[in-house]
Amino acid sequence: MNDFLTLEGRTIVVTGAAQGIGRATVELCMQLGANVAGVDLNEAGLTELANINGETRFMPLVGSVADPAFVDSAVAQVVARFGKIDGLVNNAGVVRPALIEKMTLEQWNTVVDVHLTGSFLWLQAVGRTMLVRANEGEKNPGAIVNVSSDAGRRGSIGQINYTAAKAGIVGLSMAAAREWARYGIRTNTVSFGVVETPMTDTIRGEKFRDRILSQIPMGRWAQPDEVVKTICFLLSDAASYIVGQNLSVNGGYHIAS
Repeated sequence: MNDFLTLEGRTIVVTGAAQGIGRATVELCMQLGANVAGVDLNEAGLTELANINGETRFMPLVGSVADPAFVDSAVAQVVARFGKIDGLVNNAGVVRPALIEKMTLEQWNTVVDVHLTGSFLWLQAVGRTMLVRANEGEKNPGAIVNVSSDAGRRGSIGQINYTAAKAGIVGLSMAAAREWARYGIRTNTVSFGVVETPMTDTIRGEKFRDRILSQIPMGRWAQPDEVVKTICFLLSDAASYIVGQNLSVNGGYHIAS
């Protein structure tokens, strides 16, 4: 049988790698044969991943995804160690909830910086290395997956910063797809509904649980290990003709034509 869903021999960068969706992405990428560079501010979480997976194929990178100097340095380190970068998963995220009239500029900037500016910085820095390979004649130099959310398409009370940033990520992906697809660089978005991670503890709590579950046709929260399969699919050759798309992984929470 043709094993087309493989990442054997590839190098993938995953931001927000220390927990939740990011950690599950690291684990599945490595199971599929990839070398992985995990990026996070949580040094202890990255160290744990390195201890579990070994440092031969896993590279921890501690720093802020919204720091341009760190991003450029980290990308250079990954290329120096593994020779190239074949995939990027822009997953890092934070939440700073507040109603619109009460939200501070600091709360707004923190979320937009991590989700949207951070995704742009990593897409730009990694994309540049892929463009070099494309200009050297490589036909399919890489794939980029940007993680968005249903909040970016349907809105979310108390999270205008998060909602705006996640909507922006969809636009980021579409623009990159139109610019870079001709070089064989595929950029796509995955939009998640409610995944059972520390970031969603509040909305899965007693106050909101029943109301939100009633809007999910499958009637349950998603698990990190099931949703990241879509990310790895988009990184693989199984998605070789998919570009500029926003794939929903949400149990039916948001359904659109």
